[in-house]
Amino acid sequence: MTNHTILVADDERPIADLYTRWLGDEYDVYTAYDGVEAMDYVDDNIDIALLDRDMPRASGDKVLESIRDRQLDCRVGMITAVEPDFDVLELGYDDYVVKPITSPEQLHDIVTTLGRRATYSTDVQQLLTLSSKRATLETRMSQEELERRDEYQELVSEIQSLEASLSDTLNELGDDDLGIELANNYAVSE
Repeated sequence: MTNHTILVADDERPIADLYTRWLGDEYDVYTAYDGVEAMDYVDDNIDIALLDRDMPRASGDKVLESIRDRQLDCRVGMITAVEPDFDVLELGYDDYVVKPITSPEQLHDIVTTLGRRATYSTDVQQLLTLSSKRATLETRMSQEELERRDEYQELVSEIQSLEASLSDTLNELGDDDLGIELANNYAVSE
């Protein structure tokens, strides 16, 4: 396995320190306790950023925006207590997890998934990101609410379009990690 360099950014020091401890034996980990400090760490060396959304001085959303604006090849997982709303559709994250993270295994699974995503083509990464957004919304909102929102309908259409254009690729991948990851996203959403 590739030894990823990870940024953990959370203003709750005990949580940030716990995540760092859980990941520190396997990865190079930098820890930031607010958004500005996180942005100071973000460069080409960071492979995966685990960001809380609600941090002082600069939010996790601002850190994410900085990563995307600088076009860094960094997978971003939002690990936050902020309940997702339709605003998540505008964010350029790769995965969204609502706290609490209850075990080292759960955190390692998130990092493994994000690391694996970096190996896929841009189109496949986009499909996984959109599928993650769909699953995030579907686990937190009623079907009636989702059906009333144009943004959700556009998301579903975009996923279907990507799936159609990638159908040969997805069929070739079958039950490997990508197939399992897509299945997990849909299992969460159903």
